Amino acid sequence: MFQQFYYRFLRWPVILRVLLIAVSVILIFGTAIHFIEPKSFPSIFTGIWWAVITTATVGYGDVYPVTIKGRLLGMLLVFIGAGVLSAYFASLAASTIRSQNSLLRGEKMFNGQNHIIIIGWNGRSKNVIEQLLHLNNHHPIVLIDDTLEENPFHNRQVHFIRGKPYIDETLKKANLPFSTIVLITADQHKTEIHADMGTILILLAVKGIHPNAYCVVEILTPENVTNAKRGGANEVVQTNTQTSFVMMNSILSHGMSDTLLSMMDYLHGNQLIFIPVSVEWEGISFQSLCTLLLKERKILIGIKNGEETIMNPPPNQIILKTDELLIIS
Repeated sequence: MFQQFYYRFLRWPVILRVLLIAVSVILIFGTAIHFIEPKSFPSIFTGIWWAVITTATVGYGDVYPVTIKGRLLGMLLVFIGAGVLSAYFASLAASTIRSQNSLLRGEKMFNGQNHIIIIGWNGRSKNVIEQLLHLNNHHPIVLIDDTLEENPFHNRQVHFIRGKPYIDETLKKANLPFSTIVLITADQHKTEIHADMGTILILLAVKGIHPNAYCVVEILTPENVTNAKRGGANEVVQTNTQTSFVMMNSILSHGMSDTLLSMMDYLHGNQLIFIPVSVEWEGISFQSLCTLLLKERKILIGIKNGEETIMNPPPNQIILKTDELLIIS
């Protein structure tokens, strides 16, 4: 029986073992001094109070032993108790440092909810995280990457997990089932084809654990866009195609790249977003709705219905309940 308890005791964390020993020493010596000197220590609680103060080397002097036996017990308590308490606080400090280091190195599990998971470390993911932090986004951010040695952001809102993102264990450490959005960026250390293959593999792993997660994936080659959608991607960011479109517009109309960036710059109050159709807007024309939205400093530039987006539709086109409105706000 004793051996079983002893082996279980050895499995406890060091800090709990030392704390239990310290409490036991205080209780034993506090009770013993009460029976050795009942006049100076009229109750067991008084003895325990003295043991705590003596062990902590504070020494208020309100109660103290006067007999030789009591003083010998006090000396023994100082030698034993001070050492045990020192070991406890040293273990506590070491445990705190280990916890901080494991958090910094991405070894600690994330236990929050409604968070945004960003997979892959590169210039694009760095800018996304920085913008989310500047926008005072209240959702925690979890960064997953296997190339970083430690968290690149010294911010409590950004939790780092080091590991391969296509492995279930890594995704579970990010508490994936309780996340809201997952952004998967392309691996900058691979060729475009291999980067897309890795992105789709991660997407399959994410959807396998959390089928309802809204997944935004970065795809570099046009032929893999369909594969990403087959894998369950809710939105595909075609980095190379979008960049080439911006370049083409800059060739045809100088200065267009800066203008497009300004339109999508959330940090300066500009937003290019989709909004749902309100009840009072149903059945009116595109031109009439443009006039209404201009009063709110919103410019209507297109309509999306399903997978089709129409830019600058005819003025007399009727707004439907199922439409989404593309506006610049």
